[in-house]
Amino acid sequence: MSDAFNPRRGLVVVRAKLFGPSGSVVLRLALDTGASGTVNSRLLAAVGYDPASAVKRVRITTGSGIEEVARVEVDRLEALGQERNAFPILGHTLPPTASIDGLLGLDFLRGHVLQVDFLQGRITLT
Repeated sequence: MSDAFNPRRGLVVVRAKLFGPSGSVVLRLALDTGASGTVNSRLLAAVGYDPASAVKRVRITTGSGIEEVARVEVDRLEALGQERNAFPILGHTLPPTASIDGLLGLDFLRGHVLQVDFLQGRITLT
């Protein structure tokens, strides 16, 4: 499946859908091949997860240093025509000025072919 993105903007933003115990929400995630994990914190609570009470925590390196964040296994995450069940999301809060809901990291992309066409503004994950 192929999705459109704006090749003139600073980030490649894709739509995703996050499913949890209390429903689902549509996300705007920046494609980040420099992020080993998929990150979202703000909307985890909207679908029934509480990152603050997560038992599993991991250390991540950010632009501002090393931080310890919750690792929450979500029911399902859909993006770029692909679906991941029982998928781990890192509960790291991005700055409010980020204008996105999170990052789509390498953990979602591994084992697939990613094509990013900046001429046509199309992104495909097969």
